[in-house]
Amino acid sequence: MKVIGSLFVLFSLLLASCNTAPSLQKYFVENTENKNFVALDISPSILNVDATKLSVDQNKALQSFDKMNVLAFKINDNNKAQFEVELAKVNGILKEAKYQQLMKLSSGKEGASLYYIDSDSPINELVLYANKKDSGFVLVRILGKDMNPTNCMTMISVLKSSNINLEQLKPLQELFKK
Repeated sequence: MKVIGSLFVLFSLLLASCNTAPSLQKYFVENTENKNFVALDISPSILNVDATKLSVDQNKALQSFDKMNVLAFKINDNNKAQFEVELAKVNGILKEAKYQQLMKLSSGKEGASLYYIDSDSPINELVLYANKKDSGFVLVRILGKDMNPTNCMTMISVLKSSNINLEQLKPLQELFKK
């Protein structure tokens, strides 16, 4: 009986020590099925890039990109209060020390920020957060391997030469139409 009691106490301590702090990953999972949100997973194939026409650096940057998770909230007459709640949750998560802001643009009612997850290893996640008080907000998790600032800048040149498949973005286009 003592063994079972000891195992129960040990198991309880393990459960209690699990990290229950909010994170963007948890936020995405919790809201994927929420009717106020649109959730998309976007693969690198959206870029429609001919890899044979890219430079070595461009190919390396493209290889560092795995996928994007997009979560967008659109305001309507019925969910304005919920928008404020969700906006506060997202802002709270992004104020955590592990999210380091790289860039911020703001003009009162709208703004955008770019974050990375602070770690000792190369960047594996970038977060783009944009909001507009009268439309809603969008969170984009850009996931990859060994992303670095140079690769991110090189990806801009890849984007310029891409033929983006807009079909994958249809749900977002519909979301923000007025």
